[in-house]
Amino acid sequence: MTLLGPLLQKYFASYLVAQRRLSPQTVASYRDTFRLLLNFAHRELKIEPSKLTVAQLDADVVLRFLDSVEQKRGNAVVSRNLRLTAIRSFFRMVALSSPDDVGTATRILAIPMKKTGKRLLEYVSREEMNSILDAIDRKHWCGRRDYALLLTMFNSGARVSELCGLRRDQIALGKNGSVELHGKGRKQRAIPLWPTTVTVLRDWLRDNPGSIAFPGIRGEPLSRFAVRLLLQKAVAAAELGCPSLKKKRISPHTIRHGTAMALLDAGVDISVIALWLGHESIETTSGYLHTSLAMKQKALAKTTPSGTAFKRFRADDSLLAFLESL
Repeated sequence: MTLLGPLLQKYFASYLVAQRRLSPQTVASYRDTFRLLLNFAHRELKIEPSKLTVAQLDADVVLRFLDSVEQKRGNAVVSRNLRLTAIRSFFRMVALSSPDDVGTATRILAIPMKKTGKRLLEYVSREEMNSILDAIDRKHWCGRRDYALLLTMFNSGARVSELCGLRRDQIALGKNGSVELHGKGRKQRAIPLWPTTVTVLRDWLRDNPGSIAFPGIRGEPLSRFAVRLLLQKAVAAAELGCPSLKKKRISPHTIRHGTAMALLDAGVDISVIALWLGHESIETTSGYLHTSLAMKQKALAKTTPSGTAFKRFRADDSLLAFLESL
């Protein structure tokens, strides 16, 4: 009977970091999955996590855990599938490292991902984003930081984790300003900045000489929760002048979607938007095509309205008219 603990320690200390070299954010996500799974197994099986064997954490336990993620924790199907991805990753290593547990690993690896319904992406329009920025009180240090951070977020389409770890040496404030973002899978990308963003960042960084671009009060990097909190505060202040914000659940990722939609409505090619956002596949970016009502309206305007008589082509050139008459 193989104990789960040593294999789990090998998985996080060696397999994920040394062999696969996953990002700290991915490792943290996988860690949270197994914290939830082990607590669930402890409640279900009445066995201490340190004494749990691989065989006891079988497919039935994993399936009940995934059901609890949806039903008791109230998570979406997407979150359920992310938890399963982490569990599958671990049991792939188990299948290679522990021959006695290949059967258990195989049954867990056979658990299918649950299909999700595709909804239109929620995003902030440029007008809504301007309302959010205008609502920030820039008389105080925190307000100036929040304004610079959210403006940079909308300009770059950065993930919240990319902005939390952003350092001032990743920002170029020359004639053609840009920001270098370190995204998922250790991929880097450079995003151009609007002149307005360059001016705001130059003023902000001049008054804050620390290495972190958007620090907390004590100079430490902001957490994702802190960024979400300051955004919610700005949105609440902006709702009075922009009622459409009340109908939306605004998060940092909603602003990222707003960046993509602004680029799409401006006529930017979908492949460029994928590079801008740091998407691994252009299929991820294609979701914005389904959401863009403006693009569909332009396509509709080029079609003949229903009930309109079809007009045949009539040559207006003398040579073409001659050929038409033959």
